[in-house]
Amino acid sequence: MKPFWALAKRMLRYRRLLLLAVAMAFISAGGLGVGLVGVVPILKTILPGTDPQTRLPRPSQDLPQIAAEWNQHLQNSKIASGMGLHIPDEWVRALPSGPFTAVVIMISVLGVLTMFGGIANFLHAYLSLTVVQRTVTNLRREAFHKVLRLPLKQVVASGPSDVISRIVNDTTTLGGGLTALISKALAQVTKGVASLAAAFLIDWRMAAASIPAAILLGALIRKLGTRIRRASRSALQSQAGLYGAASEALQGLRVVKVHATERFEAGRFHRINKEVMRQLNRVRTARALASPLIDVLAIFIVGVLGLVAAKMILDGKLDPGHFLLVLAALAAAGASFKPLSGIWADVQGSAGAAGRILELLNLQPEPGHDSKLPKLPRHHHSIEFKGISFTYPNAAAPSLRDIDLTVSHGETVAVVGPNGSGKTTLLALVPRLFDPQVGRVLIDGRDIRDFNIRSIRRQIGVVTQETVLFRGTVRSNIAYGAENATDDRIREAARKARADGFVSAMKQGFETTVAEQGLSLSGGQRQRLAIARAILRDPAILILDEATSMIDADSENKIAEAIAEFSAGRTCLIVAHRLSTVLNADRIVVMDQGRIVDTGTHTDLLDRCEVYRALAQHQLVPMTSMTGTAAK
Repeated sequence: MKPFWALAKRMLRYRRLLLLAVAMAFISAGGLGVGLVGVVPILKTILPGTDPQTRLPRPSQDLPQIAAEWNQHLQNSKIASGMGLHIPDEWVRALPSGPFTAVVIMISVLGVLTMFGGIANFLHAYLSLTVVQRTVTNLRREAFHKVLRLPLKQVVASGPSDVISRIVNDTTTLGGGLTALISKALAQVTKGVASLAAAFLIDWRMAAASIPAAILLGALIRKLGTRIRRASRSALQSQAGLYGAASEALQGLRVVKVHATERFEAGRFHRINKEVMRQLNRVRTARALASPLIDVLAIFIVGVLGLVAAKMILDGKLDPGHFLLVLAALAAAGASFKPLSGIWADVQGSAGAAGRILELLNLQPEPGHDSKLPKLPRHHHSIEFKGISFTYPNAAAPSLRDIDLTVSHGETVAVVGPNGSGKTTLLALVPRLFDPQVGRVLIDGRDIRDFNIRSIRRQIGVVTQETVLFRGTVRSNIAYGAENATDDRIREAARKARADGFVSAMKQGFETTVAEQGLSLSGGQRQRLAIARAILRDPAILILDEATSMIDADSENKIAEAIAEFSAGRTCLIVAHRLSTVLNADRIVVMDQGRIVDTGTHTDLLDRCEVYRALAQHQLVPMTSMTGTAAK
């Protein structure tokens, strides 16, 4: 429960609203307590009593008589006298006489109290839910902000589906627990306490006899709550897996359909779904046990109290009317406390979510976001990889081994190699998507780990093979990360990326809405928008990770010209799979099994590098015309 209470403390940011909600709960409960105590004079007024001296019926009483008797009762009560409860004599003398008049006045007063209690009850629920929703909203924002700052390898290792589940599902579950705590539980507890206080005022001996039962019920609720908390955490973990399975299948629906694997994906989802059901059934069992166990226990308690009271009444030690009123007050208290089993189950169920959220919030962000770190000056000299070695989490072998490479400013370097040779990983070290376990990356002779990470990334433009577009317009996607870009700059970037033609052909032009993941555009169109986005940043370093893989042969030459024009005076690092890109590079770096095996020009490498020769023959794709003829 520690994680739950740690996150519940965040509600204290809204102290005024929280204190007002608590005050409204006490006012509402106070109305219930006063109402229960107020039944005593009404019954005394309506029903004839018995004279203790003669044992003969006596007439109904008026308000002054009832007030005088009630004062006497308060003086005889240790609790009431200790609290100084007393009706002033001047109030007693001012009360109207007559039984019927007394009943009308008392019922009117109780009606007014009920109205005030109802208003207070509404305000308590309204204010409580406001505090909970603000707390959960801020927590969700903080969790998402934390994820954006996490090291990429950590998100990759745990999987984005688990992270999304914690941000969305777990915060919602936590909100349910917080609502149960300050809205439902507080209301029920204050009403129960008010009812118990009324019972103690009427007859403290009968009320005190219920305390051991309350302790026993509390222990039972706590035991069941522990089981619910553990099962709920397992259920949330299973739900994260379910979210991941559904997300993967739907995002890759095109591949699923082409490979006719609908049945396989449905089976995988079904297996995970059954595990979620199994974990939720564990929660169900504990919840289902709570209510009947408490009911049975309550019946036994009432039975024992009834036997004790019957003996005292027969012995003349207890007024039957007081017994009935105390029993009614205790019943009201029991009715208020009974929902606490379900409410506590909700709180315990959210404790598992709280633990998962707190784990996320306690993760260390990627280094380099400290605002005190100096900004890296704009790149103008060189990029150096010195003694680099890198291994992905849980990987069997390093992805990079003993890499030493220097790239001069303004140089275009193509990196080639078999699949899995470490090309993409090497380029990912420059914007610090990963940090090497061994070695250093230097820009202009400076270790990039000593500088603010935003100042590094702002001077790097990246275009990857897997184009990422966001929900929004064509304009917003090109201007992503460059919020202050003017309309002229956006259009110029689109022109240089050869995207202005198809954008202008759209009905709404640059204001055309892009579907989720850019599925309303072709692969080539998405790639050109990504290139335009990189051009708009005006980067000193341009990283192209197979950036023209989705471009058709007819437009590839135009894109290559645009990149060649734009990369002038900039350092350009390219993971290449097309022969034309390799031929246009100033230098080619050949990688194999995480190592640099050779560097040089296309002609030199063909003569001396066996790995490159095999790549040129089998993997490097020649630029072809639209008719399929290889470019010479």
